[in-house]
Amino acid sequence: MIVKTTIIGIACCALVAPLAFGKDSQTVTFEKGVTVAGAAPVTTVERGEAASYQPPKTLVVRNEGSGLYVLDGKGHVFDSKGTRLQSRVRPGAHVQVYFANNRGVRTVDHVVVD
Repeated sequence: MIVKTTIIGIACCALVAPLAFGKDSQTVTFEKGVTVAGAAPVTTVERGEAASYQPPKTLVVRNEGSGLYVLDGKGHVFDSKGTRLQSRVRPGAHVQVYFANNRGVRTVDHVVVD
């Protein structure tokens, strides 16, 4: 009887000890939903290619139908996998220009290099 009680006591300690001394391996996060009212901007896509002349920190895209698009600054140029490009876009590279049209104002949202 004493052996049986000792074995049960050791088993209980073995089950409780990881809970008392171990780290919590599970984290539960509850987030409250957010509702945004308003019309989503309409996005259009046009194809083009990078122009041969690229000023510093600027991407110039040549398009046969619409002319030139100039994108200033970094952070809006991605490769086809969705990774942000850190280097210059080589002249002649095929690109897709994504435009956002919000309340009649058409702006370049981002550029994807093929």
